[in-house]
Amino acid sequence: MALSSEVGLRLLLCPLGSNVVIRTACCSVGTILPVYSTFKAIESKDLNAQQKWLIYWAVYGSFGIAEVFADKILSWFPLYYHVKFAFLVWLQLPSTNGARHLYMSRLRPFLLRHQAKLDQIVESLYCEMDKVISSHQAEIQFVRTLFMKVMASVNQSVRHFIHPSPRQANRAIAGPRERISDMQSDNEE
Repeated sequence: MALSSEVGLRLLLCPLGSNVVIRTACCSVGTILPVYSTFKAIESKDLNAQQKWLIYWAVYGSFGIAEVFADKILSWFPLYYHVKFAFLVWLQLPSTNGARHLYMSRLRPFLLRHQAKLDQIVESLYCEMDKVISSHQAEIQFVRTLFMKVMASVNQSVRHFIHPSPRQANRAIAGPRERISDMQSDNEE
């Protein structure tokens, strides 16, 4: 076990290694583990854990928005994804309480300061989305129907792939051969 942990850690932290490994680790630590932890907090009805994960998602979402705009530049920096991985771990560790610290010191004051303007923007966005959805009901229904047909076809294909049905003899091919052999025996008589 110690050898496999050491190999995994070396692979993850190797600065010359593939970015695929560290980016996958970032996705796992930043999203997959928190999704499961959020699920556990919701199901256990633990209000402290729920608040912890709500704060995490607020900070993570804010980081994600900033990263969208800065990623093309930041990804050129050596070890960027290693730093990102460390940051994501820092956000979640109970000993550091990183997400709560960033939320209380940066995100909460910013949101409180701009809350009125943000409320107007959000209300306007919801209103526009409602207008778009209302005015395109026929297109939405068409896409929904098309999607359901595609999914049914994919489901059927997967089902046939996983559980193939035994092939039946094709009578269209077997039929003429029988008639040909009958004709040949009639001609021989």
